Amino acid sequence: MILALDVGNSQIYGGVYDGERLSLQFRKHSRAAQSSDELGLFLRQVLRENGVDPKSISKIALCSVVPDIVHSLRGACQKYFGIIPFILQAGTKTGLRIRYRNPLEVGADRIANSIGATHLFPNTNLIVIDFGTATTFDVVNLDREYLGGLIIPGPRSQMEALVNTTAKLPAVEIVRPEDVVGRSTIESIQSGLYYGTVHMVRGINQQIQNQYFRERPATVIGTGGFSRLFEREGIFDKVMPELVLEGLKHALELNQDRGTS
Repeated sequence: MILALDVGNSQIYGGVYDGERLSLQFRKHSRAAQSSDELGLFLRQVLRENGVDPKSISKIALCSVVPDIVHSLRGACQKYFGIIPFILQAGTKTGLRIRYRNPLEVGADRIANSIGATHLFPNTNLIVIDFGTATTFDVVNLDREYLGGLIIPGPRSQMEALVNTTAKLPAVEIVRPEDVVGRSTIESIQSGLYYGTVHMVRGINQQIQNQYFRERPATVIGTGGFSRLFEREGIFDKVMPELVLEGLKHALELNQDRGTS
């Protein structure tokens, strides 16, 4: 079995692959100041609670946008699983040609999403939209060239900005409002967050399609924690919250001959 871990700014998102099947998914709040023991014990416990024997894990693949946690997580994998994890980072095989001016700047999670998308949708132009702490757009053409993308504050980050920079606006649950016009402060914030995101995504998608993919439109994939929230709006061709885990699994397979990191 393969344990895949994506360390984001807000959460650690993990999954277990039994062959090609993603048999388990879990999430944990991510904090930089976590010891290897805390992480190792959590991972073993969450596996056991879901009927997976930690001894059945034969490989671990991870990516992280939180550098401070990588050392502890690597130690946890070695101490509690006896495995040196594969870490998706600069120098590993991706199957992509990175067209960023400085390829080292691209977040490992964005690369993992793009690897997963090109593996699952080969010979296809792609727009991958990941809804997390930030909402990111990643653009990959049918020749597996990673062209770049956009980074925008995510729905929760937008809400926190309102709460932290105003005197009276409250924190709200991020949901799909029944009406675009809110009739209370809470409804107005919810509507702004939800429909603002929907129309932002729709407009940016259209601009990318017009500029890069006029002759062969791109497949649009929604992923990340909030992707299901916007599924009804017709802004995606496919919703795959687990895409980053698929990318990690495939990256591990691409780098088998290199051993672990």
